[in-house]
Amino acid sequence: MKFKDYAYIRPDFNHVKSEFEKLLDVFAQAPDVIIGQETFKKINALRLSWTSMSTLSSIRHSIDTVDPFYETENDYWDNQNPLYAELDTLLYKAVLDSTFRNELEAFIPKTFFQMAENALKAFDPKIIPDLQEENKLRSSYGKLIASAQIDFKGETLTLAQLYPYTLNPDRKTREDAWLAKADFFKTHEVEIDEIYDKMVKLRDQIARKLGYKDFIELGYVRMNRLDYNAQMVSVFRKQVLTDIVPLVQKLMKRQAKRLGLDHLYYYDLGYEFISGNPKPIGTPEEIIASGQKMYHQLSQETGEFIDFMIERDLLDLVAKKGKESGGYCTYISEHQSPFIFSNFNGTQGDVEVLTHEAGHAFQAYMSRWIDIPECSFPTYESAEIHSMSMEFITWPWMDQFFGKDTDKFKFSHLSSAMTFMPYGVLIDHFQHDVYANPQWTPAERKAAFRSLEKQYLPHKDYTGNDFLERGGYWFQQGHVFGSPFYYIDYTLAQICALQFFKRAQDQDPQMWNDYLNLCKVGGTKSFLELVNIAHLKSPFEEGCVASVTALVEQTLDAISDQSL
Repeated sequence: MKFKDYAYIRPDFNHVKSEFEKLLDVFAQAPDVIIGQETFKKINALRLSWTSMSTLSSIRHSIDTVDPFYETENDYWDNQNPLYAELDTLLYKAVLDSTFRNELEAFIPKTFFQMAENALKAFDPKIIPDLQEENKLRSSYGKLIASAQIDFKGETLTLAQLYPYTLNPDRKTREDAWLAKADFFKTHEVEIDEIYDKMVKLRDQIARKLGYKDFIELGYVRMNRLDYNAQMVSVFRKQVLTDIVPLVQKLMKRQAKRLGLDHLYYYDLGYEFISGNPKPIGTPEEIIASGQKMYHQLSQETGEFIDFMIERDLLDLVAKKGKESGGYCTYISEHQSPFIFSNFNGTQGDVEVLTHEAGHAFQAYMSRWIDIPECSFPTYESAEIHSMSMEFITWPWMDQFFGKDTDKFKFSHLSSAMTFMPYGVLIDHFQHDVYANPQWTPAERKAAFRSLEKQYLPHKDYTGNDFLERGGYWFQQGHVFGSPFYYIDYTLAQICALQFFKRAQDQDPQMWNDYLNLCKVGGTKSFLELVNIAHLKSPFEEGCVASVTALVEQTLDAISDQSL
């Protein structure tokens, strides 16, 4: 069945609730664990049905945000999802309080119980109106970003379509593109400030209603940080500051030399090579065909996976008007189908999406045996290991996508992994500061962000761009608005992915099996348990970051980037 034929039917909430409560009564009164287990499975089947409809609606709305039908459905789910979440909490309470709990733990993953406990800590019926309002604010931000119609060089462009111009060989074009982008955010500055100000104060209010000191505490519970805390994250951030920031400054000097510039400004940072950034070969269709060939050569499992995705049209990859920005992977439970969404725009990011989001999708595909919604994907930081590692595991096939630009791509890809790390922990540090100070004005938030930029990214020079100099860069970072405290996950996963990269370079024969095993267990294990399963070092362990930076620097030094 093709994706277009996946039927969407809005559930009748009252009917779902009635059926759910009947099954819950049977579960609560089960005379033995066998009946309890069977009923638990029936409840999950009901839950998978409504989550599938919510996911289908979300995908189709993101593909075309101006489609009136799915715009209406998106509003419905913004309003109804908190009510469905309340049903989930009833299940969590029943399972946690079950007289058969010990027996249930034999077949229900431990992470389900941990996440159930966190869900109860993060929810109370009294905050349903607040959660509905939070969803509306998220949608307002997403719709505003998707609505961008930027006049540039005789074209009307979305933010995704404007992006290639920020990489243009002509320095003036790059600067103008960045100014046009900043002008969009500056034009909507008051509106975006207001959305975020409402978000911060609302989240702080929710946290206090639930008995937390601030939203930082609640944020860690919401993100299911099952086996680490803010202090451990702080240790990791310090490693990045010590071991990676100096390396990034060296890379900036190499880039300036490559480009023949005395000094790099903000609009130069994305333009890495005077001969142009690496570009994929061929049309989007040809790139997908190369991807299919690559995954068949990588392993039997990845070959079956990519055929499944292509045959069912489970990829929507090309940028177009009305489409949400960014990229993501999600999972439609009823059809056991991962789905990949992105905005191809003719840059190397097109291939990185095909490997990154395919890493997520491959994990979901290998975890189809899991019929508990909470455990299909692992927690966010763990999920990013699969995606970022896949980017490096597929390095041997990059010549199929980049031809003569392969070395250029590899240098760009590996160096960008380094330059991203300080930014990733900066976003995390910024959010900690924001939610520790919910009373801050918009101007104070921007000033705090700019101060942290100078610490983690001292090379950023915004001369000539008032909006960015005032600290407005984070306006484009959707995670800050939609998924607070998410962003550190990318950096934790990046260090794990770089360990896979090191093992691949060392030709470790166990590397692929460890990656495969990591994908198969899905979300049935916590982050540090997954790190252990994959035979990786914990990012929170002192010296972990330093253990990979030497190889990275050595690999980058071995590439003669001045000739690229």
